[in-house]
Amino acid sequence: MHIKNSIYFLTILSLFSCKSDNQKQYTSKPNIIYILADDLGYGDIGAYGQDKIETPNIDLLAKNGMLFTQHYSGAPVCAPARSSLLTGTHMGHSYIRGNDEWQRGEPGDVWNYRKVAADSTLEGQRPLPRNTLTIAKLLKQAGYTNGMFGKWGLGAPHTESIPTTMGFDYFFGYNCQRQAHTYTPLHLYENEKRYYLANDTVAPNTKLDKGADPNNPSSYSKYTQPYYAPDVSFEKMIGFIDSLKKDEPFFIYWASPIPHMPLQAPKNRVDYYLKKFGDEAPYIGNKGYFPNCYPKATYAAMVSYLDENIGKLIARLKETGKYDNTLIIFTSDNGPTYNGGTDSPWFDSARPFKSDYGYGKGFVYEGGIRVPMIASWPGKIKPNTTTDHISAFWDVMPTFCDIAQIAPPETIDGISFLNTLIQNENQKEHEYLYWEFPEYNGQVAVRMGNWKMIWKDIKKGNTEIELYDLSKDITEEHNIGEDHPEIIQRLYSIIKQEHRTPEIDQFKIEPIEELVNNNLHHE
Repeated sequence: MHIKNSIYFLTILSLFSCKSDNQKQYTSKPNIIYILADDLGYGDIGAYGQDKIETPNIDLLAKNGMLFTQHYSGAPVCAPARSSLLTGTHMGHSYIRGNDEWQRGEPGDVWNYRKVAADSTLEGQRPLPRNTLTIAKLLKQAGYTNGMFGKWGLGAPHTESIPTTMGFDYFFGYNCQRQAHTYTPLHLYENEKRYYLANDTVAPNTKLDKGADPNNPSSYSKYTQPYYAPDVSFEKMIGFIDSLKKDEPFFIYWASPIPHMPLQAPKNRVDYYLKKFGDEAPYIGNKGYFPNCYPKATYAAMVSYLDENIGKLIARLKETGKYDNTLIIFTSDNGPTYNGGTDSPWFDSARPFKSDYGYGKGFVYEGGIRVPMIASWPGKIKPNTTTDHISAFWDVMPTFCDIAQIAPPETIDGISFLNTLIQNENQKEHEYLYWEFPEYNGQVAVRMGNWKMIWKDIKKGNTEIELYDLSKDITEEHNIGEDHPEIIQRLYSIIKQEHRTPEIDQFKIEPIEELVNNNLHHE
């Protein structure tokens, strides 16, 4: 589904060449900071209705900017969502369509924390091809200095797909998603080299010591190490910003691992929520990751920690005179998780959607793919505004291209939402949004106006198509597919139009291949 974006360029030229009462004239292109939380639900922040976790800085970002009510991730899990974001493609066209640990060495080696510590070739996920065109490469061509901080997850050390070969001038954080299964790792990466931290080796999924009292906080002491990775990454990001001249345009992709499991947070934040929530049952590690004495308080502490750092970032931008010329976007890579001691239903993390397993992370229901998005841009975005414009991760690339005054690639799937940001009425709309996802038994989803179609358990032989009218059934409880066979048939035509056979075999969903290649008829 390709829609050209050339209509926007007159708008862009006027945006950057004209003065108005509420718009400043800049001598340089605007800075862009894209903040991507990890597994943060649609309802996990105050601006979207959260009443247990405090997020004053993110809420202020919304008050000073625009809140999107219908923004979607590219996929319901980490790697494909990030691929969609950086390449401007949906999951019918993306090279990466699922989490692929890309086995090397003996079976299980890539999951062996100690072996990986000794051998960096075991780190990382399936690499993007070297010639992949990313947002960072395009902005670099437009004169931007690019920095990435946090979690990469789209390649591996010693491959053609690391941040510094994909358009970023500087990278600091986790190269590998599996290494991010601890917030106190042995190392992070600074550009192409390991950056070692003086932490003891506590492998992900390490349980409590035998005989330890799960109700005694001291039983969990080994999970607290001297260096908390988000602290180190944040300081590196501030240093990167400080190193840039005031009029030097920059792009920062802050892919925070928070609040992805495991449950680890600064003690002062945990203590605050322990006092607020009261005592609670410990999580002993039976659903993966690390045990935790106060799981609810720690999850809330992680979200608030991220919020606090966003506040510090904005303060630093103001101190250095860079805030007024900076677009900040905050969002999440997918819906809330279900493992590692989290209690998404208790927090109502996907509110107003379902937060239970089967409806959040890993699934193409609204709770799994509809994500919060807030955009703030002084003098450009009207404060305290809300939009119901339907958009997705693959729209970010053309939007940033418009802002940087460069042409987006012809082959992407996105539509720029710049006109929505600046409240220009010439915003183009998607006819539909398309997802396919090979994991969790294979899934397809289409959002078309208020209609939402879901085909799940494809690999298990399921042929039933679910249909929901989101204007009346936001929680996707009443399947009305039998009443609208003509819309169901539309799904098959969209699949045939939007699906391209994946280059990686494990991303194939055979019934979809049969549908497309053999033109099978479905009832």
